[in-house]
Amino acid sequence: MDAHRCTGTQPQLRHPDTVMAPERLGAMHQTRISFVRSLIRRMANQHWQVSQYRWALSELGFGTAIYRLQTPENHYHLVVFSDAIADEERNDRVIAEKWDITFALVQGDVDDALLTQLQSNVPLQEAGRNSSKVLVLARANKSVRVFDHLVESLSRGRQPDSQVLANVGYILRTTAVYGNGKFGIADFEILKNNDDFNLSFSAQMCAVYMLRQFSLDWIHFLARQQGGDEAVELARPLQRYLGVGNATGLGMAPYLINHPRIVDQWLSEREKAVAAISNKAITPAGCETIIPLLQRACLHLQQVVTIDDHQRALNHQAVSDIEAVIGSLPVAANQHQSWLHWLEQNQRYSYEAQEIALACLLELYPEDVDNFENTMNADENLALSPGITVGDLQQLLATRYRWALDIDFTQPENSYWFWYRSEDKEEPRMGVRGQEPGEDRELGLDIARQVYRLNQALSAESGQCSLAEFLLKQPQFRSIARRAWTLGHCPMGDIQMNVLSLTALPMHLLRCKLAMFGATKFDPRSDRWVRVTFFQGAPLSDEIHDGEWLFPLLPVNDTATNTTANTSSQPEDNA
Repeated sequence: MDAHRCTGTQPQLRHPDTVMAPERLGAMHQTRISFVRSLIRRMANQHWQVSQYRWALSELGFGTAIYRLQTPENHYHLVVFSDAIADEERNDRVIAEKWDITFALVQGDVDDALLTQLQSNVPLQEAGRNSSKVLVLARANKSVRVFDHLVESLSRGRQPDSQVLANVGYILRTTAVYGNGKFGIADFEILKNNDDFNLSFSAQMCAVYMLRQFSLDWIHFLARQQGGDEAVELARPLQRYLGVGNATGLGMAPYLINHPRIVDQWLSEREKAVAAISNKAITPAGCETIIPLLQRACLHLQQVVTIDDHQRALNHQAVSDIEAVIGSLPVAANQHQSWLHWLEQNQRYSYEAQEIALACLLELYPEDVDNFENTMNADENLALSPGITVGDLQQLLATRYRWALDIDFTQPENSYWFWYRSEDKEEPRMGVRGQEPGEDRELGLDIARQVYRLNQALSAESGQCSLAEFLLKQPQFRSIARRAWTLGHCPMGDIQMNVLSLTALPMHLLRCKLAMFGATKFDPRSDRWVRVTFFQGAPLSDEIHDGEWLFPLLPVNDTATNTTANTSSQPEDNA
């Protein structure tokens, strides 16, 4: 493959130095082309149907539930296993061996033989082996506080305290959602020709969406078991407000570094969507549409409860900045400014505010934006073109990798961390170089340092020298040369982050990927792991529609709940 295929005719995009800065990636929000939004839009447009197929739970809520998903051409089943575990066994780490819920999305029918196989393997997760009919394998733990409060309240015939829900936002939180051929399940190659799940991560997102319906049915079932005729169902606005939580740590960070062509595709397609609408003029009608979205974003951030002081400060600053952005819109409309000019003017504000404004802007033009969801899949090949000289690569590094070349790797603070995989925890970890063990097993995530060293080695050669000859003499640079040449000719290229730096924040990487998935309610639990919520505010499975549900808000009217939100309450404990 010729690396230059990354370029070609396309709208004028924002510069990679702007888009790929880690601080901006770490402020991203859900947009129209995030994977959860793309999935729900497809489900609505094609009239997918979700129904309860089998309910074999004991009065304590343990057992098996199966949901059927019917699409225009195919059908699938989500098979859910609910098991009793002790509180001390409830662990969100990869090394956990038991979970409240394990589940699998299966293509086609689930007969008795397959169900028996699933029962023997799905609860084991990584330790089990599954049929290629399984598209997604996953597990989840309950938020004990929300779960118990909901069941108790509903069983007594009353709605729950809305603030208990606001502090968490979900009943169940996933700790891993596997696809793409892991542990014997179907490889993504099988789904490329599947009209239902050929979009990035759509099968995984669908499994999580159906799990959300199970979580609601589960608490309603248990409420009836405990309260009988006195029990009531959760008000539908509150049902919509509850999504599915997710606990994500450092294990996700290497994905963005190890799959650079995917990252380029995701970010360049998002930028093409921005470019497609940015030259449109700001009109009074446009202002009438975007201002309520911006106002909702402010209220959403005010309702987000997080234990992280830094994130709380970022949210507070973003609210102030968005209020200023709203104030600028009438003037911009009167002056017939373009949205591009508006986005450029917004660069005076925080990254959080800029990314919120961009997310809201994309909502205004679905006819221009939505088609970009169909081009998120990527060719992951990294290749060198024939005839490249040392000088050609040097010139590319000087223009596209200046961010790496300007780092002085002789300074200890720029090589402070090393990344390795823990044998005990089975997860990526960061260690202090020269002080902690594991440096001999360092992972090759140091793209900036590799580029820096490659450039130094190239400087000792003649610019007319063939790059192939150089790599024959110094084969240790083959991998980084292929990567740099390929990504240097792609619209977005590498994330401009030195992951070895003393000041590196892995949270930026986590946030970027989670925002592309469509997560909301970012609650960092440290600088290395975060809790988020998926499908919060999304339509329920019996009312699927293609309307927007950006920045979900806690319902506070009398028909939804019997209490009023108090956004100053304490966040969830480790339940």
